[in-house]
Amino acid sequence: MFDLAFIWAGIIAFAVLVYVVLDGFDLGIGILFPFGKSEKDQDVMMNSIAPVWDGNETWLVLGGGGLFAVFPLAYAVVMPALYMPIILMLIALIFRGVAFEYRWRTKRWKKVWDVAFFGGSFIATFMQGIALGALVQGIEMENRAYAGGWWDWLTPFSILTGFALIAGYALLGATFLILKTEHDLQAQMRNYAWKLGIATLGFIGVVSLLTPFQDSVYFERWFNFPGSLYSIFVPALVALAAFMLFTSLKAEKEATPFLAALSLFVLSFVGLGISFYPHMVPPSLTIWQAAAPESSLWFTLVGTIVLIPLILGYTAYAYWVFRGKTDPDAGYH
Repeated sequence: MFDLAFIWAGIIAFAVLVYVVLDGFDLGIGILFPFGKSEKDQDVMMNSIAPVWDGNETWLVLGGGGLFAVFPLAYAVVMPALYMPIILMLIALIFRGVAFEYRWRTKRWKKVWDVAFFGGSFIATFMQGIALGALVQGIEMENRAYAGGWWDWLTPFSILTGFALIAGYALLGATFLILKTEHDLQAQMRNYAWKLGIATLGFIGVVSLLTPFQDSVYFERWFNFPGSLYSIFVPALVALAAFMLFTSLKAEKEATPFLAALSLFVLSFVGLGISFYPHMVPPSLTIWQAAAPESSLWFTLVGTIVLIPLILGYTAYAYWVFRGKTDPDAGYH
């Protein structure tokens, strides 16, 4: 007998992880955009993601839509708790998307759309980090409904996770540009990657130390046997990924820093999964309590089994077609 709720939790987690991995470097380039030393460098930075940025956000739609379809109770609790950061994130993503098109079609207002591209990337990332922090610290429920206040999402911990995600996405953006660019811009991004790598690891350490104290369930999971093994195994893998990042930067490799930075995100995501399981909305709503009826889970699963390979195939094909270095003299794709 299939545990459909567990399978669907895995699918949602996979969609969110792929979104973070793909749109992370995309948003990170937007955060780094004002630091381009010339307009030509900024053109190259934007062109490096122009063919794929909109496809990356497909996974956000899949994750959000999947949550609504198969975990309606979780959706009904999470959305009222996070209305403000989610709305601000979506508005920022809209402005950022419009900037991709309008920036190349105007001279007079180009600086305005430069600000929109950077501001949209920064705010969207910050709001994602705040939403993550608010979810980690727990959402108050009563009678199967959100019972917290309007500003519960805004706390020192959620602000910390917001800045942590900005540093992490900027690291992904810098390492992706090392892969996609050459000469002065590549050297600049390699220098930034060193600093952003240190900042990201610092944030990972602080957030990891504070997370077990957000709820007793987290503390027991990480510090009682056999969960205490995770406290050794996961940090060891993070240390290995960090070693790969800095040694590959020193050796001036191009692909390895990006892969190492992605590994840091994957391992951080695994750590969150260890803390959350089996809750869909911590600290009180489990995967099985939040799931839709079994008939609905089967119905949506059939379509998803077809849809996900198609999206993965399209994404892989897009990255394959636009592989290699970004041509500084090429126009907007």
